[in-house]
Amino acid sequence: MDLSTTYLGFSLPHPLMPGASPLAENLDTVKRLEDAGAAAIVMYSLFEEQIIADQERSVREVEVPENSYAEALSYHPLVDEVRHGPDFYLEKVAAVKRCVSVPVIGSLNGVSEGGWIRYARLIEQAGADALELNIYFLAEDPLVSGVAVEEHLLGVVRQVKQSVAIPVAVKLSPFLSSLPHFCKQLEEAGADGVILFNRFYQPDIDTENLEAFSRLKLSTSDELLLRLRWLAILSECFRFSLGVTGGVHTGMDVVKSVMCGAHGVQMVSALLRNRPEYLTTVKNELSAWLESHQYDSLDQMRGSMGKHHTPDRAVLERVNYIRVLLGGPG
Repeated sequence: MDLSTTYLGFSLPHPLMPGASPLAENLDTVKRLEDAGAAAIVMYSLFEEQIIADQERSVREVEVPENSYAEALSYHPLVDEVRHGPDFYLEKVAAVKRCVSVPVIGSLNGVSEGGWIRYARLIEQAGADALELNIYFLAEDPLVSGVAVEEHLLGVVRQVKQSVAIPVAVKLSPFLSSLPHFCKQLEEAGADGVILFNRFYQPDIDTENLEAFSRLKLSTSDELLLRLRWLAILSECFRFSLGVTGGVHTGMDVVKSVMCGAHGVQMVSALLRNRPEYLTTVKNELSAWLESHQYDSLDQMRGSMGKHHTPDRAVLERVNYIRVLLGGPG
């Protein structure tokens, strides 16, 4: 069974890979993922806060008083701060690249300009074969328009593409006013692919202590539904690669994703819950389903449930919402 796919310009034996997560922090786990058949390794993300901390640390070290050694000790960063900072991240990218033979994809929280361009280059120099831009941005200022936010994010993508030679994919939020239009602008900016969608951990409220807090909640297959809708809508509009992340737990989830147009399929929660070797199980389920339904290849199936191939397009559009509310079929 031919499960091969092309994703971000790479010819891969199949579309399955771990998504950005702590799975890539440990080299033994990375090797287990490769042994389980991962088509690529996606690194965990380097975030803006880590780069800011690195920049502030550099300033502190420059400003250390020459003749005050005891006081100077307080200027040096804590071990944990260094361990999780951008320099450690670059070292980890290089180590993972040496550890595996599959493509290694870096992940960068591309919100700001300037310093982010520098780290995109450094991630490339560290050995990454491609780069994900995680462009999550929370617009809190009522004076900043949606157009201004999107133009800012597009500016990051343009500058990164001009600064590196490796493929660049953009990991999107579902909270855009016109996702197809923004994807069109991303394509014009040179993006090599988009990934649907980032998962956001929403804060909860501790009413007794008057504190906000967050907790890790693994996904379920239900979260895939939003991604399937947008994959089906976008797959026939663009030539760049489409990736999916969030809610992929079974071989059937992969089948649905590819039917809607995905070229790359990322898994995180399922691998955290079931160990890296579970990737082999999902790949085998995918292969068995294709064989039982007389498909010769993954390409033969891809896009078969795209918007213009869906027998009832209303299922993807607003009419289906009315049907559900009225208790009708669909």
